[in-house]
Amino acid sequence: MAYTADTAATSGHGAHKGYHRARLSDIALTLIAPITWGTTYVVTTELLPPDRPLLASLLRALPAGLLLLAITRQLPRGDWWWKAAVLGTLNFGAFFPLLFLAAYRLPGGVAATIAAVQPLIVLAVAYLVFRTRPTLWSLGAALAGVLGVGLLVLTAAGALDTTGVIAQLTGITMMGTAIVLAKKWGRPQGTSMLSIAGWQMTMGGLMLIPVALIGEGIPPSLTGTNILGYAYLTIIGGALAYVCWFRGIERLPSTSVVFLGLANPMTATLAGLVILGQTLTAWQTVGFVIALAAMVTSQVTPNTKRHPT
Repeated sequence: MAYTADTAATSGHGAHKGYHRARLSDIALTLIAPITWGTTYVVTTELLPPDRPLLASLLRALPAGLLLLAITRQLPRGDWWWKAAVLGTLNFGAFFPLLFLAAYRLPGGVAATIAAVQPLIVLAVAYLVFRTRPTLWSLGAALAGVLGVGLLVLTAAGALDTTGVIAQLTGITMMGTAIVLAKKWGRPQGTSMLSIAGWQMTMGGLMLIPVALIGEGIPPSLTGTNILGYAYLTIIGGALAYVCWFRGIERLPSTSVVFLGLANPMTATLAGLVILGQTLTAWQTVGFVIALAAMVTSQVTPNTKRHPT
């Protein structure tokens, strides 16, 4: 059973310390996902063939999902067939094409930094689903994240592509909704987290096959560099990252998880600096620091006794 704030508070000092250790461990493992995703933009621009966002989406989701299914040998049962299909669509089938479309059309880490508005989206969806009002602390941290995004994006070099911005905003709205739904639905008893991830990635990947063929046609011949990029997205950015992410959704409040997503633009920005030789203006540096502070402070918010969203 996952720890909650109320459990820790009522189980004595030793349990309270154990709760904090478990929470720190859960946070660290969950962070693997957004940090890994922050490298997607560099991998896309440097290793993948140009103008193939649907192919990138398909090869990131389906092979990883089939690998996890081969390991777990578990299929959905009952209403989890349609629940897995819904989550697979929100997390992969629809989200991935939007993610890569944004990565191709927006400069450097800009697409990733737009994702910092996702905490506000999750706070809103959580209110609709759980009727949990956001605390002033959470709302303030979310607004600080948006401010950091604004400083990073609005001062970025180059014009922002409207299609890319819309694609990214739509994608993070879908993913934010999936976070709240996954918290609401939980996990079937006796089912591993690897299975949950495998179901969603497989279903999302299968949805992408006709879309990719119609939208982009037969895939081109791939170079060794392309294969390396796709392998990284499948194994590291796909299977490993999403298992860690879904585990975090199960064990942490959804608002805590989504704030960890701010590590995505942090990593994308650092990757742009180190690998692509990009630079930050003074205001972009301020934005980076504000977004980082929002991520950190959101994890030390005093928990209320409301439903752990």
